[in-house]
Amino acid sequence: MLHPTSLPGRDDNGDMGHAAYRFIEFLAASGVSVWQMLPLGPTHEDGSPYQCLSAHAGDPRLISLDWLVDRGWLKNAEIEKASIGSSFRRTCLQQAFVFFNQHANSAQRQDFSEFCQRQAYWLDSYALYMAIRKSQNNCGWPDWPQALRDGKAQALEEARQGLQDDIGYVKFEQYVFFRQWAELKNYAHSHGVYLFGDMPIFVAHDSSDVWSNRCYFLLDEGGQPEVVAGVPPDYFSETGQRWGNPLYDWPCMAEDGFQWWVQRMQTQLELFDIVRIDHFRGFEACWEIPAEEETAINGRWVSAPGKALLQSLNQAFSGLPLVAEDLGLITAEVNALRQRFHLPGMRILQFAFGSGANNPYLPHNYERNTVVYTGTHDNDTTLGWYESLPDETRKDIDNYLGYAVDETMPWPLIRMALASVANMAVIPLQDVLELGSEGRMNVPGTTEGNWRWRFNDDALTVELSARLNKLISCYGRHIEKQ
Repeated sequence: MLHPTSLPGRDDNGDMGHAAYRFIEFLAASGVSVWQMLPLGPTHEDGSPYQCLSAHAGDPRLISLDWLVDRGWLKNAEIEKASIGSSFRRTCLQQAFVFFNQHANSAQRQDFSEFCQRQAYWLDSYALYMAIRKSQNNCGWPDWPQALRDGKAQALEEARQGLQDDIGYVKFEQYVFFRQWAELKNYAHSHGVYLFGDMPIFVAHDSSDVWSNRCYFLLDEGGQPEVVAGVPPDYFSETGQRWGNPLYDWPCMAEDGFQWWVQRMQTQLELFDIVRIDHFRGFEACWEIPAEEETAINGRWVSAPGKALLQSLNQAFSGLPLVAEDLGLITAEVNALRQRFHLPGMRILQFAFGSGANNPYLPHNYERNTVVYTGTHDNDTTLGWYESLPDETRKDIDNYLGYAVDETMPWPLIRMALASVANMAVIPLQDVLELGSEGRMNVPGTTEGNWRWRFNDDALTVELSARLNKLISCYGRHIEKQ
């Protein structure tokens, strides 16, 4: 598991450039057949991939400038002139957009046009939304002038006419992203590596999806949420988590056979081979919090039509390759919904200790239709977690593991994941690199300092690859390249 922003590179985050290809080669050499990542959408200022400006679009920060240079759409000198920072990539992309408009050949123009037509179901509204947002000093759509906020036809047409260049740029940006991603995906497949994505069940309030589909969300006349999403108090927070996403108007979505969800899944299946549904239990019931509440404590569970929704998705797509994130407070009803559609659930080894032999996260309690993790992006690294535990708990873990003298944490937990009967084992790269808490990706319930971890160019050694490959081979997890 590694988010592409954590790849090394020249900018302040990783991208789809050469480091991504070298990472795929490392995975293949190590016997790893699945690369899991976080959502790929364009983020807000906090950088969270779980609160994106679009459920369909790709994050422009992931666009490789070297790819543009290789195709002659950008010159190395233009990259060198730009200052690394938040506007660095946009400056270079704008230069490429100007060049493309002036010099693209007929085949390239045709390819761009076909992309825009193929993706029009989300791209038209997203490009307009981003162009208007820029013209409004990047304010969220509820703060736009009322006619634009409410999507009045005349106001939108005037915006389309007046913002043509910005709309065209956003479409070009997405064209480049999807072209680069398709090439990276093909390269991964040629090395026997499959891409595993993550689809948050909810979308950000300030997003193209909510602005252009207000009827599908529980909003007031001014576009503000009446209730918001979150989870009650749990392992991660004593006051729960108030995510702030607007909740769905499920009856409205059901009227057209959940087409909004069908379209969303269509995009995800173009990007990924496997898709994790984040907060799957929200398909059975959502934790509904009054919008005025500052924490998630005073919420309530409200039923959701998960069975009808998943039936619609299965009718639209055969053999849906989904994984259900079924962590937290999981009821018999949630388990029944997951099992009805034969979806694998998740098991986290960091949750396995301290509550006796019946703990469902202990490997001897697993069923095969499971994906096991040492930890997720929301957990501390395994080494950081282990070092923070009381001595007595560490002794219990060591006893369960049958701790090998010559194998130090986190490798015993990695070994346990690979040795389990779970159909898939996912290891965060931070654990493979033996990092402590300095490698943590996210602390739930906080907004500062998250999503920034990156690894160094020289971290992926031949010795590390051989060690991983040996363990994967030991437990029969190699998949033959097709």
